[in-house]
Amino acid sequence: MILNRKSVELLAPAGNWDALVAAVEAGADAVYLGGKHFNMRMHRNKETNFDDEMLKKAIEYTHAHGVCLYITLNNLISDDEIEPLKQYLAYLNEIRPDAILVQDFAVLEIAREMGITIPFHTSVMMNTHNEHAIKKLKEYGITRIVVGREMTLSEMSLFKERTGLEIEYFMHGDMCIAESGQCIHSGVLFGQSGNRGRCLKPCRWAYKLIDEETGEILDKDDQHDYKLALKDMCMYRNIPELIQAGVFSFKIEGRMRPADFVRRIVATYRKAIDAYIEDPYGYQVDEEGWQDLYKNRARDFTTTFALGQPDASDIGFDGSREPRFFSDAVEEAGFQDEILKAEPAIDKENKGKRQLAVQVADIASVEAACSNGADIIYLSGEAYKPKKPWSLKNVAKAIEIGKKYNAKIVIGTPRTTMCRECGELEQYLKAVNELKPAGVLVSNLGSLKLAQECTDLQVQADFSFNLFNHKAASFMKKNGISMGTASLELSFAQVKNLVEQSELPIEIIVHGSYESMICDHNFAAMILPYKHLINPEFVNRHYALKDTAGGVHPLRMDQFGRNHILFTKDLCYYPYLEKFNGVAAFRIEAKDYAPELVAELTKAYRTALDNLDAGKPAFDEETFKKLQESGPRKLGIGVYRFRQSQDSL
Repeated sequence: MILNRKSVELLAPAGNWDALVAAVEAGADAVYLGGKHFNMRMHRNKETNFDDEMLKKAIEYTHAHGVCLYITLNNLISDDEIEPLKQYLAYLNEIRPDAILVQDFAVLEIAREMGITIPFHTSVMMNTHNEHAIKKLKEYGITRIVVGREMTLSEMSLFKERTGLEIEYFMHGDMCIAESGQCIHSGVLFGQSGNRGRCLKPCRWAYKLIDEETGEILDKDDQHDYKLALKDMCMYRNIPELIQAGVFSFKIEGRMRPADFVRRIVATYRKAIDAYIEDPYGYQVDEEGWQDLYKNRARDFTTTFALGQPDASDIGFDGSREPRFFSDAVEEAGFQDEILKAEPAIDKENKGKRQLAVQVADIASVEAACSNGADIIYLSGEAYKPKKPWSLKNVAKAIEIGKKYNAKIVIGTPRTTMCRECGELEQYLKAVNELKPAGVLVSNLGSLKLAQECTDLQVQADFSFNLFNHKAASFMKKNGISMGTASLELSFAQVKNLVEQSELPIEIIVHGSYESMICDHNFAAMILPYKHLINPEFVNRHYALKDTAGGVHPLRMDQFGRNHILFTKDLCYYPYLEKFNGVAAFRIEAKDYAPELVAELTKAYRTALDNLDAGKPAFDEETFKKLQESGPRKLGIGVYRFRQSQDSL
């Protein structure tokens, strides 16, 4: 590869006009910024972000200086924001930025309907991490992928080779520890979603590592409490590796940063990139530039996943360099349901028998759910250790049990399907297709594509698709999905809008354990002695993180080594089932439950739904009391305590 000035794009952030000018004057090839609506930096919207008039001026200014300008339209959109979104897209089509960054499939769907001709880039929040998703995204005008931060440079190089699309990569600045788009902690706890630009960063809280079963504190060192506080990304010393891996756009995080910070960072990286392009063989790191970055850092630095699996050295355990704490730990909602009780029921016809779905992790739970009236059984895509993944032999057994009880068996897929998982999933799906289950529950566009190519089964979309509005549901339906699962960050009022307007059948999760975030880090191993060749049984224990409000967040490691952080309370909408009219299926998330609890929950919800079908009251006080006493955790209503997930208007 012969390099020239156009081989690499240096992409700078801008939160206001001064930062924009600083970025251009310091040598940025492109700038990304947000309007006053629909972007991922909404906390300081009065003093940052660009109104419509300033957006137009920004485009004129950057183009006059030979610099590209990209506009971030990269958060989830609720149904009451669809019309303002259309107006905004029409305006952007007039003023012609060089690209728009998107997360929500609704933007792609509406842009196609409106004939928008601006190129689209996938935001990192779309969590695009496998080549199979690209085949679909190309149909919608996607020309560049901002890849997930969990992708190594070697994986990225292969990804670039196989897709042919430009790769944009965050190489400096604040990083999330959770997989992009898959953290709902702030949205559920505060009604301020990280997927809607309002994250209050529970990942920056202090936590103790405990044994979940005994409650014993395993980490008594007060200097190691900030266990999720990832250091800032800095790839300055690894510019050659980035360029040779095929990264085109070097992205600096920092749209909330002042102009002098932007100017310094851009100028430093500009000098280093130009030096490498001019003489790659003779290139050496400019130590003066490095010292300038280091002395002016906020947090300490890391290369996260770029060069391999992160470890304890990548976490700012003592919290001393955290520039700001956005929130303090608070207790999760129990049944603070005054708002929910006041909400009118969903106004949509119920078609026949209400369908009850249960997600399970073992054969005994399949039998427990089927024998107590479940209509649909999902075989979980992830196995929480020490449970085992679904073997083909056990899938066949589950299908036989389903036939005995006239229940549908649907195959689950992992939420994250990178190169390894895709290779395994392709073979698995082809073999499963011969067993003839009722369908496949897919987790992302890549697993959707694989399911359609490898099977002739019905395909449903899991909650990891972040289904937030009826236009995204329309996108899914047009792309072969038969049923979608509503986002766990939607308030009841927003679920009501979605179900009433969607042509795609919508499933609601009404009970069970659920995940605040999914992370590619082994948190327990960062604290405790663990060597996978010496004590592999270590990962079969159940650990938890205890916050300063006393909340215990269970840690569950799956078969791929990823950690799923659960909420401290499990969901329970049993008292409110009569509000859920027109719902395609009611789901119990039971993959973390024992078969006995699966049986009890299934029976309780089956009885309640049958009563609704018969025109009788669904709620039984004694049953509700037993449900509150039976589970491994207390119960609550999550985000339904709020009137809405705070908007982006």
